[in-house]
Amino acid sequence: MIRLAAAGDLHCRVDGIGRFSPWLSRLDREADVLLLAGDLTNLGEPAEAQVLASELAGLSIPILAVLGNHDVHTDHEPEVRAILEDAGVVVLEKEATVIEVRGETLGVVGAKGFGGGFGASCISPFGESAIKLFLQDTFACAEAIAGALSSFDTDFRVVLLHYSPIPETLKGESLGIYPFLGSSILGEPIDVHGADLVLHGHAHLGTEHGVTPGGIPVRNCSIPVLHQPYALYELKQPVAV
Repeated sequence: MIRLAAAGDLHCRVDGIGRFSPWLSRLDREADVLLLAGDLTNLGEPAEAQVLASELAGLSIPILAVLGNHDVHTDHEPEVRAILEDAGVVVLEKEATVIEVRGETLGVVGAKGFGGGFGASCISPFGESAIKLFLQDTFACAEAIAGALSSFDTDFRVVLLHYSPIPETLKGESLGIYPFLGSSILGEPIDVHGADLVLHGHAHLGTEHGVTPGGIPVRNCSIPVLHQPYALYELKQPVAV
């Protein structure tokens, strides 16, 4: 069994020193890994990332993260990433990593993801170049997810995103903005190759629990959705019969 702590949309500000310390102090006892689902900073400013890095520095468990739309807003993504990585955070953008916990292995593929909509309402990359450009990163993220999931030889596999791969965990948000909150393009390779859990944030008014069309559990771990600093999830091997 591997215990995961997950949180998204921390929106750390420069005046947020000490905001996360109370809950971080107990994480080492409650979880084996911390997964952060983007919007780690409020405006993507390096100073905000520095505050969060200092808050996370006391943790002894592995920390894996993806960036969100807020983290890239001011075009300081390389600096934000470098600051977090210097603090020991593994930042994944269309990348994957494997960690070991008490003899069990966990493969995590992470990407910010992007929009596009869902199912029959999913935008098609047809026509104007602007539409094709809009979907370019979504397809690139889906390709990275497929590549990692198909190559993992691990006990457990987790997909860490900022944008959602399904509409169910967006319920509570306005239907009109669903195409900007995620896309089923991200979910398709997950059902093809399989995973144990998918985590995302971004949808502050959404719903925590959902599943892909293929039945894979998806959790919206945005802090405003959780109404608490993080959620705890357990990955368990099926009992041999």
